[in-house]
Amino acid sequence: MAAEWKGKSRGTVLGYKIYIFFIKHLGLSASYFILHFVILYFCLFSPKSSQAIYYYLRKRQGYSKVKSFFNIYTSYLRFGQTLVDKATISSGFKERFTYDFDGTELIDGLLEKGKGGILISAHVGNFEVSEFFFDVVEGDVEDKISLVTWDQEHRKIKEYMESVTSKSNIKFILIKDDMSHIFEIHQAISNREIVCFTGDRYIEGTKFLEEELMGAKAKFPLGPYLLASRLKVPVLFVYVMKEPKRHYQLYARSIEVEKGDAAGILKAYTRNLEWILKKYPLQWFNYFDFWNDKKKE
Repeated sequence: MAAEWKGKSRGTVLGYKIYIFFIKHLGLSASYFILHFVILYFCLFSPKSSQAIYYYLRKRQGYSKVKSFFNIYTSYLRFGQTLVDKATISSGFKERFTYDFDGTELIDGLLEKGKGGILISAHVGNFEVSEFFFDVVEGDVEDKISLVTWDQEHRKIKEYMESVTSKSNIKFILIKDDMSHIFEIHQAISNREIVCFTGDRYIEGTKFLEEELMGAKAKFPLGPYLLASRLKVPVLFVYVMKEPKRHYQLYARSIEVEKGDAAGILKAYTRNLEWILKKYPLQWFNYFDFWNDKKKE
């Protein structure tokens, strides 16, 4: 089982081309059906990812051995469905889904204050489709969002999706070794924009904080929490979670930020993330040894 995340997700441009082909020619239901064959492949040939799911369900969610084993498949299925949904929504078929918001007024508040803000999410649910639902937010927010990411593949996927769909206004800030992304983040905040981070993936060799999540200590990237504690802007935790029957639910929660208290922000984040994971246990998509459970055996 991989001991840590390597800074690159497994999704590729080819994968999205396949999703788009099936969705356009076979429909969403058929695309969901085909997922079962893809998932079977992962169950058979991705033992490290499968073991990571098992450890999460067994040790963090407290499932029985049998329940943990059989829900490996279900976890892959939920993840595959979110990818198909993202391809469907970004291809112009947003009307095939319904959605609700819990905390929209907090995002409205960021815009009304005109100071910009920081959103911190996680690799749970389907946060990347949130931009397609922001039209219910008062004010023009779609061209004021920057997503901070390690993954170069995100940009390639975005370019491909824009070649087959309408252009997305979301901007990407790629984390670079020379730290120039810090200036881009400050510039976005200076422009009163909203900067989005995922706060749950730490890369070996980078600075980190430790905090308890689901009953055990884990490492988290220092950057999002350090910036959130230093920049004088509101901070929200935001998640977009998949519900049954092609429905999505967005959650936004605010916190009080103490200047310089990066550890305090992380603690608030992990408590909020625990709440989401208890509510949606099969939408945790960090398929690596997040808690170093393998090493603890």
